Amino acid sequence: MIIFDTSIWIEYLRGKDQSIVETVTEYLHDDKVIALSPVFGELLQGAKGSKEESDILAFWQNLPKHDEENLMIRAGLLSLRHKLWSKGIGLIDASILYSALETGFEIWSKDDNLNKVAKTLGIRIN
Repeated sequence: MIIFDTSIWIEYLRGKDQSIVETVTEYLHDDKVIALSPVFGELLQGAKGSKEESDILAFWQNLPKHDEENLMIRAGLLSLRHKLWSKGIGLIDASILYSALETGFEIWSKDDNLNKVAKTLGIRIN
């Protein structure tokens, strides 16, 4: 299973990078994508019109989710313990990292800071 960060979803929704579109489509088709509410909240915050909002909500409603109870609190603690803020990692990215650590899932991101920290925490990245 894999967690896409916001940057991958944005590239997919824009549809300009065929490589990302094809890979995301393959992961979606194979039911290998997990949705996280902080990522989808961020996507909705920047939605470009009602069609994109509908598309984002459709993905949110149809993708599997893992247990997010206290996710942001646990992500905050992870950030505190590893001083992630000083490494350019905000709370949404910390929630992605925490979720990947908790589940063993892979992360796919275009964010260099997120990828670097993920590697140091032993998280697989795409």
